[in-house]
Amino acid sequence: MSRYRQLLQEIEAEPRRWLVTGAAGFIGSHLVETLLRAGQNVVGLDSFATGHAHNLEKVRELVGPEAAARFDFIEGDIREEKDCQRACDGVQHVLHQAALGSVPRSLEDPIASHAANVDGFLKMANAARVSGVDSMVYASSSSVYGDHPVLPKVEDAIGNPLSPYASTKLIDEIYAGTMHRCYEMKIAGLRYFNVVGTRQDPNGAYAAVIPRWIRIFLEGGTPEIFGDGETSRDFCPVGNVVQANLLAATTDAAAGEVFNIALGGRMTLSELYGHLRDALVAKGIACGDRDAIYKEFRSGDVRHSNANIDKAIAILGYEPEFSLADGLELTVAGFVAADS
Repeated sequence: MSRYRQLLQEIEAEPRRWLVTGAAGFIGSHLVETLLRAGQNVVGLDSFATGHAHNLEKVRELVGPEAAARFDFIEGDIREEKDCQRACDGVQHVLHQAALGSVPRSLEDPIASHAANVDGFLKMANAARVSGVDSMVYASSSSVYGDHPVLPKVEDAIGNPLSPYASTKLIDEIYAGTMHRCYEMKIAGLRYFNVVGTRQDPNGAYAAVIPRWIRIFLEGGTPEIFGDGETSRDFCPVGNVVQANLLAATTDAAAGEVFNIALGGRMTLSELYGHLRDALVAKGIACGDRDAIYKEFRSGDVRHSNANIDKAIAILGYEPEFSLADGLELTVAGFVAADS
């Protein structure tokens, strides 16, 4: 039995109280769902700046009324200290997912990204410290590797950030390390690579590539690829990210560390385009004749992203349960079902 499956059994036997920030978002709502299914008491915090109430409604529907009764939701803002303190009251573990994502968004409005991702992070981390939580796990990003050319990416070798968003995540890591050293706080960071799954927002200028492309296909359009299509990413199904959060929150040796969370593979955008198109065709969507439209490279985009996950395996006991094929199949099926 994997360490993760053992952990689920342990927390089911002795339920805990967890805080998930960004609970109405993509990753946050999956964390809430998994924790409720495991018999946990969960507090969710979200301002709905990027999250959606319908994600939480879907979670309540999936877990059923008995589990949903163990979920307390607070509409609040991580930039407000009082909201952070209120959310941390009586909590044992904090899973901090709230942030303003997107490299392009940060290039257009670096002040807003800093306010949410740095000021909000520090206020939440300090509230967790003052409240005496057992542990805090926060979402970092593969973007911190910046212009470092070596693949696969290893945690202790990073380059210069290529966007304000990347800078905010790097600052978070610096603050987390300081809080661990100064206050002996059990705080760990997870550098997410490109996360894939259901409930990922397909709308707006800052939507992630997979939900955006699926939406365009379903609406009869043809997606665009920025660059020559050879840009590559280490796509990771959201179920693996959920696993990593729970492991990091309950592993003492994770304190003060950061971990790559991915599959340890790589797929080009052109390959991804073909896989998504084929998957949609298999679901009866007539898009097999739509070839990608190639545009200029976007400013701030990292050329290649590929993770070494050895550290997460060794320290956390991380064992990805979902392959990329699993993630893409679940994601496409979810979007097609919602569209029908």
